[in-house]
Amino acid sequence: MAELLALLVTLTVLLWLLGRAGYRRCRAAARADWGGPWLNALDGLNRIFCRRFHRLPEIHLPLPKHGPALVVANHVSGLDPLLMIAASHRPLRFLIAREQYERFGLNWLLRAVGCIPVDRAASPHRALAAARRALQHGEVVALFPHGRIHLDHEGHARLKPGIRHLAEVSGAPVYPLRIDGVRGEGQTVTAVFLRSCARLRVFSHLYYDAASPEKLLDSLTSLLGKGHP
Repeated sequence: MAELLALLVTLTVLLWLLGRAGYRRCRAAARADWGGPWLNALDGLNRIFCRRFHRLPEIHLPLPKHGPALVVANHVSGLDPLLMIAASHRPLRFLIAREQYERFGLNWLLRAVGCIPVDRAASPHRALAAARRALQHGEVVALFPHGRIHLDHEGHARLKPGIRHLAEVSGAPVYPLRIDGVRGEGQTVTAVFLRSCARLRVFSHLYYDAASPEKLLDSLTSLLGKGHP
C-alpha cells in the first residue's frame, strides 16, 4: 500500500500549509474519531479534498455505530483508500505492506491511523491475526481482496481468501464498495492529483455462510468486478 503512505504524507503537508484557519475548518469537516485532534483534522481535510477536487458525492457507508465490520472494494488506484475513508463515519484500519509501514520517519503516522502491516512473502498470517484482534475489539478493517490494483479490462481475477477467513472467524458483516470514475486508473500517487468524478457504489452487507462457504467470495467477485450480482 505504497499509495496510502504517499497520500497520508501529502495530506499532512497540506494540513500544515493551511494554517490555523484551515485547521479549524478541517476539524469541523471531520466525521470519524481517530483518537486525536490532528488525525481528526486530517480526516476532515481528506473529506474536503475528495468532495471538492475529486467531486465525490456525499455518501455514507452504512456501518454499524459500534462493533466489528469489514469493508472491501475493488482496487483501481492510489486514490481508493482516501475515497473509502471519506465515506466512512468510523476509522478504517487498512492492511499495508510491511516495507511501506516501516519507512523511516513515517511509521508513527501509519501506526497512529491503525494500519496493519503485512509480510506478503514471509508471514501474511500475522496480518490476519492482527486483523482478527482488531475485529474482536470492535474495529473496522478495510482491505482490497484483489490484493493489488486490478482493472476491469484485465479480466477475471480470483479474490484472496483472507476476507472469507476474517468474515468466518469474526462473524462481522462485510460491506462491499465499487469504485468508479477515477481518472488515474492504474496509477498510485498520480491518481491523487488527476481530478476525477469519483463514485462509490455501496452494496448491501454480506455475511459468511458456513452452509455455502464459497458464496461470499463468489458474491464479492461479482460485485467488485462488475457492480452487480
